[in-house]
Amino acid sequence: MNNPIIDNIIKRFRDEVKLIEKSDLSEFQNIENGIKLSRKCLQDLRVALRTINFDQEEQEIHFFKVQKPFVYSRLKFFAKLYNYLLQKPAGSIKKQRNFIDAEIEKLQANYKRNIDFVKYYRENDTTFDHYYFVRGNDDLSLASDTSHFYTDSEFSTSHDNAMAKIMAYDLLVAHFNKLLAELGQAVPQSNRVNVCTELDLKWTANKTDLVELIYALQASNAIKDGRAGIKDMVTACEQMFNIELGQYYKTYIEIRARKMDRTHFINTLKKQLEKRMIQDDER
Repeated sequence: MNNPIIDNIIKRFRDEVKLIEKSDLSEFQNIENGIKLSRKCLQDLRVALRTINFDQEEQEIHFFKVQKPFVYSRLKFFAKLYNYLLQKPAGSIKKQRNFIDAEIEKLQANYKRNIDFVKYYRENDTTFDHYYFVRGNDDLSLASDTSHFYTDSEFSTSHDNAMAKIMAYDLLVAHFNKLLAELGQAVPQSNRVNVCTELDLKWTANKTDLVELIYALQASNAIKDGRAGIKDMVTACEQMFNIELGQYYKTYIEIRARKMDRTHFINTLKKQLEKRMIQDDER
């Protein structure tokens, strides 16, 4: 069970930040509101943590692996967008697209420098959680980023900042890809009717699972006799399931790099369907 005080702080933040994320993020005021909200939530969490003793190590891991990075990633996201608005060119569409492409390249460079931990995050690995997300347990041999040496040891672990960076990366890449699509779009997105949005079929597994499923469908020739492109299928699934898959081809590379159970999600689907059939047979 998680701590109710922290859960309430996170829930309030989720509700409020969702409204900001849905607002016009080309406006400085909206981004400033996001920065202020994120900073305030982090401070509230810091204060709350001074009065809380986690009953189990799993609670502390959950806080530093999931809850704090969720908030911290939004602060990083809004701060990067603020700088983007300050620096973006006001010239031609081509000039704006080139600038956004350059921003994405910077993000990808940082992504590649931390590829091992990115794989740990994408695959929901828990092997080193005891060292990564418990205060005072950091193992220097596992550290790829020494910046945590200078952070508040009561409110930080060796990898909660790295987790927030990856989450912010996903948010930024999705946002920049959306901007690129808008710059190259003949019909404004607001004029398009999206029935899937009304149905609210939100994907609740992780992004890696959906990418694995898309590539499996394409490889099996199940869509358009195999003539459907991965990019088109990703776009369709993003709209259908209300999700941004970001650099899906990089995710596919990570799936291929798995040493065991490369088709983890597909195998899980098979097991769950067979379980469902057995249950239905017994009714």
